[in-house]
Amino acid sequence: MIKDSKIPIQNIYYLLCYAWNRLDERDVIDVSGIDSTSLVDLFAKVLCGGVQHLLRRGLDRGYVDCSEDVRCLKGKLLFSPTIKRNLLNKATAHCEFDELNHNILHNRILKTTLLSMIRVESLDSQLKDRLIGLYRRFNEVDPIKLSYAVFSRVQLHRNNAFYDFLLKICELVFDNLLASESPGKSKFRDFFQDDEKRMAALFEDFVRNFYRLETIGFKVGREDILWQAEAMDEASQVYLPKMVTDISIEGHGFKVVIDTKFYREALASHYDAEKIRSQHFYQIFAYLKNLERQGGVNTNCTGVLLYPTVQKELCLNYTVESHKVMIYTINLNQDWQSIDNDLKALLDLAKPNALSG
Repeated sequence: MIKDSKIPIQNIYYLLCYAWNRLDERDVIDVSGIDSTSLVDLFAKVLCGGVQHLLRRGLDRGYVDCSEDVRCLKGKLLFSPTIKRNLLNKATAHCEFDELNHNILHNRILKTTLLSMIRVESLDSQLKDRLIGLYRRFNEVDPIKLSYAVFSRVQLHRNNAFYDFLLKICELVFDNLLASESPGKSKFRDFFQDDEKRMAALFEDFVRNFYRLETIGFKVGREDILWQAEAMDEASQVYLPKMVTDISIEGHGFKVVIDTKFYREALASHYDAEKIRSQHFYQIFAYLKNLERQGGVNTNCTGVLLYPTVQKELCLNYTVESHKVMIYTINLNQDWQSIDNDLKALLDLAKPNALSG
């Protein structure tokens, strides 16, 4: 369902904004004019818009450790290199000091990522020209060799929080760039098509944050479920798996447990007939039965298996031992307002007393 058709590039952008809880950036950076279906073009457009926004505001500055020969003493005088190099006879000294400038870690990551994007073979030529122009405006910033450790060292605060979204894009670019056969060039891996594990986590985060941000009067989050099981000894207790919902939504007098699944096909084929994936159905039923013993809204809460699709849509409904269970797909190959409407409609359909057709 996902592999055979492309998700519109604007929808991928909105998925990322929700998953990363960065909805403010959704309105700051305009991606509506992208005709391409290429992820590298999307990320290039986002970087162009984001970096231009930063440049209009002024790039962030910070104190950077500097060490150089100076004629006027400042900071800490380093005696060893000063004497060893006989600098005093030249009326200079080697000092170590802090200097306020733009050559800070998050700017260095941005500059390096701009250069990496410029070198991608498949990048749209107009976007490449824009990236080159922006790269040249980082003349006071040094590039840096990127690694996951470098990204983990970034420290942001409220006044420069806009960098967070762009640095997430930078890390995605870093993680998906592949060496090309052409020297100095690279290729971009389409992780939306090739990395189901990453996409499963992204889809889960998107759905959870969508309901948390777009619904009023509901408690939304993940939930630990206690097994209604008793280990016979300490060794057995250690091996009991942890049970955590992807999304639990609690409203006035009802609860909905959503388990998101990012699969190429929502249904499994069995002797040329399509069936619900049995392991998924067992899993959501286990959540409901173990919650049931806790009483209250858990007694007859609804379970939903939610799959993304770009083709065939499903809304299957069952009652299993007093619990409503739904298998539902959300079509990502439609305009965003329709996705918004469908997710909100799901919540109404999932209520225990809702009628479904």
